[in-house]
Amino acid sequence: MRNYSLVILFLLVSLGLGAQELKCTVTLNADQVGTTNKQVFKTLERALNDFVNNTNWSNREYKEQERVNAQMFITITEHESNSFKGNIQLQSSRPVFNTSYQSPILNYKDNNFNFQYIEFQPLIYNENNLDSNLVAMISYYVYIILGLDADTFSLEGGSEYFRKAQQIVALSQSSGAPGWSTTSGDRGRFELVDNLMSNSYREFRVAMYNYHRKGLDILADNNSTGKQVIAGTLRLFENLASRHPNALLTQTFFDAKSQEIQDIFSDGPRVDMVQLKETLNKIAPLYSATWNQIK
Repeated sequence: MRNYSLVILFLLVSLGLGAQELKCTVTLNADQVGTTNKQVFKTLERALNDFVNNTNWSNREYKEQERVNAQMFITITEHESNSFKGNIQLQSSRPVFNTSYQSPILNYKDNNFNFQYIEFQPLIYNENNLDSNLVAMISYYVYIILGLDADTFSLEGGSEYFRKAQQIVALSQSSGAPGWSTTSGDRGRFELVDNLMSNSYREFRVAMYNYHRKGLDILADNNSTGKQVIAGTLRLFENLASRHPNALLTQTFFDAKSQEIQDIFSDGPRVDMVQLKETLNKIAPLYSATWNQIK
């Protein structure tokens, strides 16, 4: 009886420790495609949800409450035989300490989401052999999502995930598929992860940690200090902008954070609003209308 109880206990513990890293919803929209047979799109949507949520993406043990919340919105614009063309919008968020609020981490769109797929084709990630551009792209963005999330909890904590994304880029470049190119100005998958791992853009990763762990996570207990930390963190982008004007990582940060920043500084204890708006308009001028709403 004692041995039987130990087996049950072991199984329960194992189940609790075996949760996958992501809690992700994949939604596929093919309304722009004229075909009347939509079954292949439904099959693909189910397959992608299973692939993303049931694959072990690392050796880390994630508890259920630690799984990263994410969404992938795939829009198919062209479909012929086994060829699909479209785009993917990625979003992820993380909880803020002592609140029910989910802070947006990523809001990113890739317009080169093109791939081959045969209905019921198994989707399997093999880090040494990526013969499916669909698997390569989804796996790449899974690691980007996990890496950015980890960066918000520990300084440069996402490096192991970004290295996985770099490996996928290296394996996929020979395919000639769009989005993997090293061409300057492409602003594709190579540039995104290359910048994330470059010391030349380190302010972005320091900002991700300071903004979330030292700023957002203490807002509930000390609103004034949290705001001061966040305001100071935003000034890190001034150094980045001086070296890399209109950097992809700067754009990526404010695409996710602009509304949140407006909300944070429009209520409660005040900071130096003149300096704050000057900083924001300097580093993220595309969102000047949003910054003007901060009162």
